[in-house]
Amino acid sequence: MRHVGAVRFLYVGTDDIEADLEQMCERWGGSRRWRFRHFGTEVAAVDMGAGPLVLLAAHRPAGSVLPVHETDDLAAARREVSDVGLVSEVLETPEGPVFVVRLPGGAELAVLEVVRPDALDAAYSDDD
Repeated sequence: MRHVGAVRFLYVGTDDIEADLEQMCERWGGSRRWRFRHFGTEVAAVDMGAGPLVLLAAHRPAGSVLPVHETDDLAAARREVSDVGLVSEVLETPEGPVFVVRLPGGAELAVLEVVRPDALDAAYSDDD
């Protein structure tokens, strides 16, 4: 797929953000990048030093992992994957528009066009 790029985030569902943050940061050497409690949920970003950021999300089913891929052309990426699986509506996130595609076997992945690359870091920086 020409318009679906690298994984930017791993969107990970959790029932206990505090416990997962402690494990990932204090025991595995990750660093908290940002954290917010808004919109009836909580999300925290962990930078493990390499690879995509891990987003621990209280509103996702515990144990679920949604890879979020980058694109520079959301409309083209959506056209490319529309014949592969069921494609959601385009939703807005702090960094830009995103859609989710459900593959025939049930796996899901998201595609995000990053139009505000520093929005989350600027708004929710966690200096702790």
